[in-house]
Amino acid sequence: MKPVVLLIGKLPNVIGDVARQLDHLPIQWLGAHDPVEVRRQLEAEPRIVCAIMGAGLDDSVRGQMVGLIAARRPDICIHLKDRASGPEGLVPFVERVVQHEILEPLEHS
Repeated sequence: MKPVVLLIGKLPNVIGDVARQLDHLPIQWLGAHDPVEVRRQLEAEPRIVCAIMGAGLDDSVRGQMVGLIAARRPDICIHLKDRASGPEGLVPFVERVVQHEILEPLEHS
């Protein structure tokens, strides 16, 4: 069974583009773009192992979603992308997080 990663971004199509570009990885991708969708995904999928948030969201919204995830699922690591690398930095960021936090530990277990 593939690990599940929740991708959170400003635009729904951004999440779909990231998942398509990284479909070579053995990951099941879920997407969310607002707190309501994050809550829905957390409730619907107990196998989420981490959440990765893009930098396009307003800081107050990012903070709200971090609080929501931490309160409902304290077992999930939350990764926030930097703003300096711009939108083109999202795919490499997601790939680094997934490789180091999820796939490498699975290989060693």
